This record gives sequence, structure tokens and C-alpha cells, in this order.
Amino acid sequence: MTESTLAGKTILVSGGSRGIGLAIAVRAAQDGANVALLAKTAEPHPKLEGTVFTAAAEIEAAGGRALPVVGDIRVDGDVEVAVAKTVEAFGGIDVVVNNASAINLSPTSEMTMKRYDLLQDVNTRGTFALSRAALPFLEKAGNPHILTLSPPLNLHPRWAGAHLAYTLSKYGMSLCTLGLADELTDRGIAANSLWPRTTIATAAIRNLLGGEAAASRARSPRIMADAAHLILTRDSRECTGNFFVDDEVLTAAGVTDLSGYRLTGREEDLDPDFFLPGSPLP
Repeated sequence: MTESTLAGKTILVSGGSRGIGLAIAVRAAQDGANVALLAKTAEPHPKLEGTVFTAAAEIEAAGGRALPVVGDIRVDGDVEVAVAKTVEAFGGIDVVVNNASAINLSPTSEMTMKRYDLLQDVNTRGTFALSRAALPFLEKAGNPHILTLSPPLNLHPRWAGAHLAYTLSKYGMSLCTLGLADELTDRGIAANSLWPRTTIATAAIRNLLGGEAAASRARSPRIMADAAHLILTRDSRECTGNFFVDDEVLTAAGVTDLSGYRLTGREEDLDPDFFLPGSPLP
């Protein structure tokens, strides 16, 4: 049951106020999808562009229906409320996008347990919690998908050695994909992960990993949005348990010129992202 559109589908996105999550939401909205956003940013932040409400406005401007829900993925009640409000507003849930993520690349000797807990609670636990809460409604959907923004499980020790706490939290998200794909096969619910080949120009890149210079060597979030769209319109019973990389998804769909996703510069100047074979350490 491959579909070409997300028209009429209801998508629940965690952390969709900006960046990749918002780009995925806007791409779905261009089809006429309903998009619910669970995000913390209710008021403008000096270092973070946009709020859950400005994101909702972008979704509606793109042609979709939006439901902004202010909440914290770490709080069980907020997750349950987001699911309940989504179902109340749109009648069900077809897609969950686990986009919310925290990053901290500190080595173990410098990682406080409070910061460790934040990584685990947002990344691994948040992915598990939102997926779990939405399951009763995904089971009723025609082509249900869970898409998690997490990397392939690359067990080369250099990734754990470089930033153990962060790697544990991101691989925990990927293990959710692996486990859910197997557990939910009989129910026809797809679980897949998507990861970028190169860095993506997000707030994390600009604020934590090199500023505008690093952002200039990154691709636009649109590449992840277009790849996500291709995944989410596939047959959920035939497309599950995959660790997709954005450019591979696009190439398989016949998109070979990726230059339009560059912000500036040349393809060879793009910075590769973490966790992929051949990627340099940070």
C-alpha cells in the first residue's frame, strides 16, 4: 500500500518547534496533513528560533492543520495529554515522529549525572514513551509509521569512546526502532530510523557545534523532510526495521542531484555527521 501523499493523515511530532522536526511537519502539511507538535518552547528564546506556536503557523501556511501542544517529552503526563489532544482534534494518529533530542558531547569525566539523565530522558525514554502512548491509535491507522531520528547501530568503539553518554542515548533511540519493528510486525506498524549523511543546519549546530561557520558546511533540514516523506508514504507492512540515511533514501527514489539542499559552498566541503562509517570524530 505505497502512497504518494500524506493528505488527511495525522502526524504527531515531538520537538517540532524548529529544525528537522519542523521541516518534516511542513513537508507533510504541503500534502494537507494534520500535524500535532509536542514541544517545550512556548515563549521566544534568545538562542532558539521559533516557538511551538510559530511552528503551527508555518504548518497552516503550508496547507496543513496544526495543533500546538506545549509540553515536555520527559513528563509522562505531557506525553499522554499530547496523544489525547491529537486524537480529540483529528480523530486518530497515523504517524509518530520521534524528533525531540538533546545533545551533549562531554566525555565521561566531565559529564554530570544530571546532564546524563537529561540525555537519557529526552532521547531514549522520550522515544519509548511517545511511541508507547500512541500505540493504541496507530493500531487503528491504515498505514501506521513510527519514525525516529536516530543513527544506525555502529558498534565501532570510537563512537562510545568519544562521547559515551550521548552515544548511549542515541543508540537507545535506535534500539527502540529495532525492538518496536519486531514487536509490532504482526500489527502492521512500521518502525524505522532516519539519520543524515551530513550535518544539518539546526540550532544545535549553530549554538553548540561551531556556529554559522559549521552551519555553512551543513545541509538544509529539507533533505531530512523529503527523505522522511518518502519513508512515511511507503507500505508500513513492507518497510520496517530499517536504519535509513537521508541521501540513500532520495537516491533510491531517483533523486541524484542533492545540490539544492546545500546552504553554501561545495558538496565536498560538507561536514559528515556522526556514527556513519568513515565519519570523523568530533
